[in-house]
Amino acid sequence: MKELVTILAAVTIGSVSFDISSVVAESAQKLSGAQIRAKFAGMQLTDEVHFRDVYDRDGTLRSYSMGTKKVGKWAVERDELCQYFKEPDDGCYEVSLSGVRIAMKPSGLGLTIDGILQAPSDHN
Repeated sequence: MKELVTILAAVTIGSVSFDISSVVAESAQKLSGAQIRAKFAGMQLTDEVHFRDVYDRDGTLRSYSMGTKKVGKWAVERDELCQYFKEPDDGCYEVSLSGVRIAMKPSGLGLTIDGILQAPSDHN
């Protein structure tokens, strides 16, 4: 009997976890160009460990990743956030907001960038 109760409890917890993650994924809101500009200007996107990208109001983009600093430009084009560092992986992203989390899905090939949008931690 104890084994049956344990199995039922595990199944119930798994079902609840699946349902909650589905709701969270569905609650992401795709941002328009105006919303992207309003959210990103003067802010930084970070995963709080490996990278932070600072979106200055003048269109300058400062990227700090694993001890390396790059400076480029950012712009909003056709409801997408575009990043330009004069590198092969430059490109534009569809931006979604879910709570405090930002997800940036590339228009072409590439990985989705996930992070938290917050005030810059410094003024470098």
